[in-house]
Amino acid sequence: MIEGYAFGLPSWLSIADACPTDASGERTVLPAARARSRAGLFTALVGALDLPGHVGRNWDALADSLRDRLDAGPLTLVVDEAAQLLADEPVGHLGLLLAVLGGAAGDAPHPLRVVLRDAPERVPDVRRRTARALPRR
Repeated sequence: MIEGYAFGLPSWLSIADACPTDASGERTVLPAARARSRAGLFTALVGALDLPGHVGRNWDALADSLRDRLDAGPLTLVVDEAAQLLADEPVGHLGLLLAVLGGAAGDAPHPLRVVLRDAPERVPDVRRRTARALPRR
């Protein structure tokens, strides 16, 4: 059980040590080493998902751009070396990112799936950090 989620992770989010083989639609890999900071995350997302440049300015712009991107079809975002994702920021920033992704997954006409992928020995740490960061239900 992930703290705050009675049945584990939300349906759009998974944590794994391998890439999903059942992903539908576009699959994009985001190297978390490029997304250790908020600025790095926005820059990496703009490049990986071909989002407009203004996304790099705030969370609301990211949310709007993700919803627009999901109008085009399903998306699986694989975050490689996930332990590094926003590692240089307070855990609250990871919580904001997860809230934005969860909002997009819930509102979009096509599914969004996010896979936090890392080496097997780091997966437990990714799970704990994600559990602390997930918005409470």
